Amino acid sequence: MAQPSPDLIRGIPIFSDLDDPSISQLATDFIEREFEAGQAIATEGEGGLNFFVVESGTADVSVGGKQVGSLGPGASFGEIALVDKSARSATVTATSRLRAFALPVWSFRSFAESRPTVTWKLLELLAERLRAAEQR
Repeated sequence: MAQPSPDLIRGIPIFSDLDDPSISQLATDFIEREFEAGQAIATEGEGGLNFFVVESGTADVSVGGKQVGSLGPGASFGEIALVDKSARSATVTATSRLRAFALPVWSFRSFAESRPTVTWKLLELLAERLRAAEQR
């Protein structure tokens, strides 16, 4: 199975400061996934156990049936699942053939516990997403 490139991982804000050995280690935990246009990648209200980074293709993000954003190569989503494994806060639907890499929460936890900078960046990102959601 393919692994994400180091550049793709480094492009994710919470992983941008990792050194090469950490990037290489993390890459082995990602699972390659492919989705067809119209296929749901994540569904609002359903449980979430994976964080995703898009390698190619596009997707729409909707909350309560209303489109609130679009994703393309390099975009990531599912950060909340990395923290609490609760219901998804949005639906992400592929709008073209989409190739992504999924990072399971159980892989992320042990990785982040030994790297406080990753945990701190995740907190900053979640705060940013909360502020954006409150402005809708």
